[in-house]
Amino acid sequence: MAKPLIGVTTYNGKSPNSNPITAVQHTYIRAVTQAGSLPVLIPAILPEEDFLELYSQLQGIMFTGGGDVSLNHFAGVDHVRISGVDESRDFTEISLLRQAVNDGKPLLGICRGTQVMNVALGGTLYTHVADQVKGALDHDYPGELFTAIVHPVNVDETTRAAEIFGETLLNVNSLHHQALKDIAPMLRVAGRAPDGVVEIVEIPEHPYAVGVQWHPEGLTDQPVTRRLFKSFVDAAKK
Repeated sequence: MAKPLIGVTTYNGKSPNSNPITAVQHTYIRAVTQAGSLPVLIPAILPEEDFLELYSQLQGIMFTGGGDVSLNHFAGVDHVRISGVDESRDFTEISLLRQAVNDGKPLLGICRGTQVMNVALGGTLYTHVADQVKGALDHDYPGELFTAIVHPVNVDETTRAAEIFGETLLNVNSLHHQALKDIAPMLRVAGRAPDGVVEIVEIPEHPYAVGVQWHPEGLTDQPVTRRLFKSFVDAAKK
């Protein structure tokens, strides 16, 4: 069987000599490749007709982490910590997310990608967890240590996520300062951190639509994490 093509969203940045670049961390590419797929990078600078044409040739799409979603797309409180806003990326990813939901195409959201899921489907975000969630843990881990285990996630045993992970207590890293607030009507909360912050969402009626707030691509040494990427790629194969 041919390996499925998995779209991987990217960010817009600058090279050392300040030239514009399209980029994504290798960890995302390695994670879906290890799971048995071929990654296809989706530039966030294409006109809509072009990124939709690219999308039509994919068997699945992964929405990666990165900067904050613009307040133009949801009712949120402005905060000095909002950073990395990229309207071109927001437009590309929100459009692709809605298309994948409508088409029933497998999708996986990671960190920002999970926030895009919520915003695209009508939800909102805490724009800075530390100031807006009473008793919040430190979710924006100092030093951005992708392999550091920071807190547990309690998984609802009745959800698809519990089937995917095969466990109801996960130990994860944490590299985000925003989080899901009002949950989009289509989404189901499948896991939370001990402070109540939403860590996993899914669309029950969709063939495969899962979002996680941590960075599993940094924890692929864990069998439980590899099960997430394998389940996603297996869904794309179908």
